[in-house]
Order: sequence, then C-alpha cells, then structure tokens
Amino acid sequence: MRRYLRVVGLCLACGFCSLLYAFSQLAVSLEEGATEGRRPQAAAVSWLADGGRGPGRGAGSAGPGWPRRCKDFSLCYWNPYWMLPSDVCGVNCFWEAAFRYGLKTRPIEEMHLAVVACGERLEETVTMLKSALIFSVKPLHVHIFAEDQLHDSFKDRLDSWLFLQRFNFTLYPITFPSDGAVEWKKLFKPCASQRLFLPLILKEVDSLLYVDTDILFLRPVDDIWSLLKKFNSTQIAAMAPEHEEPRIGWYNRFARHPYYGKTGVNSGVMLMNMTRMRKKYFKNDMTTARLQWGDILMPLLKKYKLNITWGDQDLLNIMFFHNPESLFVFPCQWNYRPDHCIYGSNCREAEEEGVFILHGNRGVYHDDKQPAFRAIYEALRNCSLEDDSVRSLLKPLELELQKTVHTYCGKTYKIFIKQLTKSIRNRYDTPPKER
Repeated sequence: MRRYLRVVGLCLACGFCSLLYAFSQLAVSLEEGATEGRRPQAAAVSWLADGGRGPGRGAGSAGPGWPRRCKDFSLCYWNPYWMLPSDVCGVNCFWEAAFRYGLKTRPIEEMHLAVVACGERLEETVTMLKSALIFSVKPLHVHIFAEDQLHDSFKDRLDSWLFLQRFNFTLYPITFPSDGAVEWKKLFKPCASQRLFLPLILKEVDSLLYVDTDILFLRPVDDIWSLLKKFNSTQIAAMAPEHEEPRIGWYNRFARHPYYGKTGVNSGVMLMNMTRMRKKYFKNDMTTARLQWGDILMPLLKKYKLNITWGDQDLLNIMFFHNPESLFVFPCQWNYRPDHCIYGSNCREAEEEGVFILHGNRGVYHDDKQPAFRAIYEALRNCSLEDDSVRSLLKPLELELQKTVHTYCGKTYKIFIKQLTKSIRNRYDTPPKER
C-alpha cells in the first residue's frame, strides 16, 4: 500500500512540474509574439500594475540621468507564486500577457452599401438611407452613384447626418465604359446598369450590398450583411427569386433568354463578394473560353439586347443561368415586393417572420395602387433620426395600415410591422450591453 502511495505521489509531482513547464513555455511564446509595438503597451501595463499611481517601476524607458534600478521591462519572468523579484521591472508574465492582449482592440467591421440615383430619385434615396441608418449597428459606408446635378443636394442632406459616427458616404459620377456608354446608360432605366460595373469601379471594396432607390430596411443592414458568412466557396453573390409562385412568374412565361432557376432572380437587393467576382472566370454561351466580369458584360449585351426586357437584371439572370453554383439565393422576405401580395400572399417566410426589406418597385410609394407600401414609405420619410421619433413610429403607422385592408396587400398588413416592431425594440428599447 505504501509503495502504491509513493508511486502516486511521484506521478503527481511529475505532473505538477510538467504543468509548470508548459505554462512557462506558453508565457515565453506570448512574449516573443508581442515584440512589435510592445513598448507603448508595456508602459500601459506597468501603469496598471502600479495601480495607476504614476510611472511604472520599469526603468527601461527612463530618460538620461535616471537611475537604472532594475532590469528592462521587456524581460518576462515566470514564478509559480505569481511574484516578481525586486530587480525585475513590470508585472508577472501571466498578468502582463493578459493586460497586453486585452489592450489590443479588434477593428470594427465596416459595411458597404451602394445605390444608383438618377432623375427624380433624390428623396426616395434619402429615405432608403435613413431606414438603413435607423436600425444598423456597425459602421456603414454608403457609395452613392448619381448624376452630377444631384451631388450638391445629396451633400446638403447627408452632411447633417455625419454627427452619427457610424455613418460615412462617398459621391461618385455616373460612369460607363467608353465602348457602348450610350447603350449602357439607356438600358432599361436611366443609369440602372451602373450596378454591373461596381466591382470594376470600387476595386478596394471587398464586399458590397447594392440596393435600388425604392428599398426600405425594416431590420438592420447588419443582418443581411451577415449572410456573406453563409456563402460557400463558389458563391459570389446573393439575390432573392423574382417570383415565388410560377403561375404568376414573368421569366418562366415570357422571357426570351436564359434565366436562373424556375422563376429568375430579382437584382433590386444584391449582396456581393466583389473580390470573388473580380477573380472568377464565367462560363457563357458565346465562347468556349471562360470570361472575367469585365470582359463578359459587353458581349452579353450585344448578343441579347434585342431579347431582354429588364435590362441589367436580365443580363445577371443569363450569367447565373450558366453559373448557378455562384449564386446564393435568400428568401423573399429580404426583397418583398407588391408581387408577393398583389394577388394574395405568396411569401411564406414573410408570413412567418415578417418583411425584412421592402421593395416598392413600379412606383408604388408615389401612387395609390398599393397604399400599404406607401404608408410605410411616408412613415419613414417623415421620421427623423432622433430616438423618440423612431420609438413613436409604430402606432400611427399601424393606424394607417389598418385603412388599407380593402387591398390584398393591406389584408396582411401585420407582416409589414412584425419585424419593424422587433427592430425598434431591439435597437432603441434594449440597454446597449444586452443588444
């Protein structure tokens, strides 16, 4: 029995020594990995270790004429009792490493949002940007491509928002490649095809969310931005289906060109990994050779310009028809349009969780054809960025929506405010630490 206890004791002692050795090696590795930029952090650590009562004990940073009372702070010392000899500056390696790496802060990810505005789209675009800012958490950099005569108006309106530290914007002129510039500008709607060239213009931007001017965010931009992490290794972009119900689909009934999936995709909300887009070689029906993004656009237009109706959206459908593995398809609630309710509700995800992003295409924000869509647009247009204004948004909006129940979209008005209610509560009624 005694012999057994001796063996157990010996094993425990060896294990304890091995543990101490492992900790010492860990401390040394941390020390060696922190050589770059060490001095400023070391000074802060020394100050913290000294209780914030003035300069630390380390004399390594002392100026000429100062007595060198102890060893340089850069010397890391491991002691199993977490104590330092009197001639060692600084703090114990365990605590030093903890403080040092605690002082390093990760850069906050910046989201990038792009929009193209031409003609009478100023107010609509500003309302869209307001809806993006009201709920978003991470910093948002907006890239606005607009006609020259709109630049001053955008600057006047958006400069007043710069008090929000999480917002920044850049204005760009409308530009197309010299080869076919006139054709590109007139394709479908004025300037709409500008979105096709964003990967080639914003070369320093890795990922981007493009939206049409008639978009309204009913939940944070952060949430759709997070879908980038769900892309597999082959996916470069994400869009929603053009239709959920094939019986009322446009592409499957009328298109005279290839299109993605069963009903095509809608490009009004398009999330892009532009680094991948710039690198990819696309399969196509024009040549056996695969072409990169900048090389495929003009040949596509020349081949299909007499067969396409919806301009750049049709070209995107053709591209992803030949490269279906490159597209991530998100549900209709991320791009909810009148087509999803005009003949009765046909977006199941929106019925369950509410509308996330509202897309008022066909000018429904500015006429009486879809009063439910217009009510939401007017509520957000008249809302300010003040917290109280956002909190008081819901009750008047719900009263306006109740007046629209005579329409198909109005009958399901609760899906418009379901997610909006959650977004306001989470952003403005929840303490910051709990968000």
